[in-house]
Amino acid sequence: MNFKENNRICQLLNIEYPIIMGGMSWAGTPKLAAAVSNAGGLGVIGSGAMNRAQLKEAIETIRNLTDKPFGVNIILVSPYADELVDLVIEEKVPVVTFGAGNPSKYMSRLKEAKIKVLPVVASDNMARMMERIGADAVIAEGMESGGHIGEVTTLVLVNAVCRAVKIPVIAAGGIADGKSMAAMFALGAEGIQMGTRFIASTEADTHENFKKLILKSSIRDTVITGARLGHPARVIETRFAKKVKELETKNLQEAEEVLVGSLRKAVVDGNIEEGSFMAGQCVGLINEIKSVKEIITDSVNEFYATIQGLCKLLK
Repeated sequence: MNFKENNRICQLLNIEYPIIMGGMSWAGTPKLAAAVSNAGGLGVIGSGAMNRAQLKEAIETIRNLTDKPFGVNIILVSPYADELVDLVIEEKVPVVTFGAGNPSKYMSRLKEAKIKVLPVVASDNMARMMERIGADAVIAEGMESGGHIGEVTTLVLVNAVCRAVKIPVIAAGGIADGKSMAAMFALGAEGIQMGTRFIASTEADTHENFKKLILKSSIRDTVITGARLGHPARVIETRFAKKVKELETKNLQEAEEVLVGSLRKAVVDGNIEEGSFMAGQCVGLINEIKSVKEIITDSVNEFYATIQGLCKLLK
């Protein structure tokens, strides 16, 4: 099977494999994104914690590291969202993914600039809306994912979204290998997005404490914090995560205060006592640090093997 010839995501994004890197704030560095793009996927810079100047520097850096297509993820609740959109248009970034909101007000300008737009959706209704306003594809992200989540599982969400729209669907949430990829393709998805799996890579700039936590965690070792604050997020269960959940039942203001800056403390500092280690339930499927190229190659090979195994059932 040649993805480039037969897959709409590969054709749309001009990539070799339909594997996209999640737009992870602090973890989605130019170095990691470039590694994903160089390995045949689509690397994505996570601009969630960046202002205009920082994103401009990140775009310049990734262009020095790869000549392959790449993307920028923009979180719509960011106070810098407007200027970040202006910048990606000025810089002619090939692909933009959006999270945490509705990017409708930016769509016409992005399309005029010939930028591919891939919004993250958590429902079939949102997917239909994104299709109507001109999205090139949608990323259906289930609640198994790391970071801020919706309420529907990946299995159900991807199934529903693929039935709801005609544009390509990229599955996300709890995906870390080729078997998961094959399952999503069986539901109608034409690509996958992985985040947590790429954190556990040699090219990731994330702190070693974060990588070690992923390796030692099981599928039951993540919890949801922030639900009572209105922004639920899946994180690896640590003493800090337990503290936040306890504060949410007693003092919402204090819970909100201790969460400020906690993602940076996890990703950059590896601070077990004060960091929110956002990761998906697929941590339990990850047991070794690999290079990005190995992750993508192994995933694709396992995808092929899984599909071939299923085809034998028809003989």
